[in-house]
Amino acid sequence: MIQLEDLTKTFGAANRLVVAADRINMTVPSGEICVLLGPSGCGKTTTLKMVNRLVRPTSGRILINGEDTSGLDDIALRRQIGYVIQQIGLFPNMTVEENICVVPRMLGWDAGRAKARAAELIDLVGLDPHQFLRRYPKELSGGQQQRIGVIRALAADPPVMLMDEPFGAIDPINREIIQNEFLKMQAELKKTIMFVSHDIDEAVKMADKIAIFRGGRIEQYDTPDRILARPANDFVANFVGADRTLKRLRLIDARQVAQDAPALPAETAPQEAARLALAAGAPVVVVVDAARRPVGYVPAEALAGARGTLSGLAQPMPVTMPAQCDLRAVVSEMFTHDMRWLACTDAEGRFAGIVTQRAVTAALSEAAPAVAAQ
Repeated sequence: MIQLEDLTKTFGAANRLVVAADRINMTVPSGEICVLLGPSGCGKTTTLKMVNRLVRPTSGRILINGEDTSGLDDIALRRQIGYVIQQIGLFPNMTVEENICVVPRMLGWDAGRAKARAAELIDLVGLDPHQFLRRYPKELSGGQQQRIGVIRALAADPPVMLMDEPFGAIDPINREIIQNEFLKMQAELKKTIMFVSHDIDEAVKMADKIAIFRGGRIEQYDTPDRILARPANDFVANFVGADRTLKRLRLIDARQVAQDAPALPAETAPQEAARLALAAGAPVVVVVDAARRPVGYVPAEALAGARGTLSGLAQPMPVTMPAQCDLRAVVSEMFTHDMRWLACTDAEGRFAGIVTQRAVTAALSEAAPAVAAQ
C-alpha cells in the first residue's frame, strides 16, 4: 500500500514560490495500479518522484505498507521500490541477464539465485531465456528493451513499483502487446503500482484507480468507470474527452452482458427452434456442432412456417468473440460484419451466449455507482 498524506512540493524562493504538488492525499491499495494522469506540468511526475525521493518533499508524509519512509535513507528506500522510465536506462555494456541482476546482486543475492530470477522473469514477458539473456541492449528491438526495463524493476521482488510513462516511446502495436503482457504479469504478481501517463485510453485500460491532476492538485481520484461516467467537474470531463461513454466499452467484458440463446444441433426442427427462441427472447438460434462450437445461425423470424431441419436454413457464423474480451472489440466486429449481435465462446471455443447491440447500449446507459472510491 502507498499512502500520501498532505504531500507538498514547492520550488523557488519565498517571493517566487512555485507549488508543484499541493497537499496531495491518496491511498493506493496493495496489489492495485494507480495511474496519475493530467496535462504537462500538472504535478503528476513530481508526485511520483517524491515516493522514491528523486524529488524531496517539502512537507507531508509517504507511507509504504504502513511505514513512514522519512525514517529510511535514500538507498534503502529505493532498493525496495521498482522504477521504470520511458528512456528504459539499460546499461549498454551489460548483457540482458546482467541488467536484470543488478539490484539482486546489490542486495547480496548469490549468482545462481539472481540468474534463476532473470530467467523466470524474462519468460514471463514472452522472451526465450536461452535466446535473449546473453544479448546486449543494442541487439534488442525497442519493445524488447522496454520489456527488459520492466522486469529489471521487478527483479528483487519489490512490493512497490513506480512507472514513469513506461510505454510512451513504443509504437502503438507493440505498446498494446506489452500492456497486455504487463497486465497478465500483474495478475500473477499483484504489485502495488503508481504509474504516470498522458494517455487516457492507456489509463482506462491499465488502472484500478486514476488520479487526475491539475495545477498540482488532484481533481478526481476514482475508478476508471466512475471517472468516465461521473466526471467531478468540467475540467475532468473535458480532459477524458467527449467520447468518454465509448471509452467505457473497454471496461465491460462480453460475458457481463451476454444473454442466452438456443444452441441447437443442425438436425433440430424449425418449430422446436422457434419455440425455444421465443422462450429465451433471443433474436437468433445458434447452430452448434457436437462439441457445442458455433458453426451457423438462423434468425428467429426465418423459423416461422419453415420445414425440414436447421441445416437447410442456417447461415455460416461470420465471427465469434471470446467471452472475456471487452465490448470495444465486440462492437468493432459488429460494425465490421454489419451484425446486430455476435456469438461468444468460452476458452474451449464452446458457445457462451450472444451480445446484442441493445445489451451494449443498456450497459453504457447504466450510471456508475455514485460513491467515490477512497
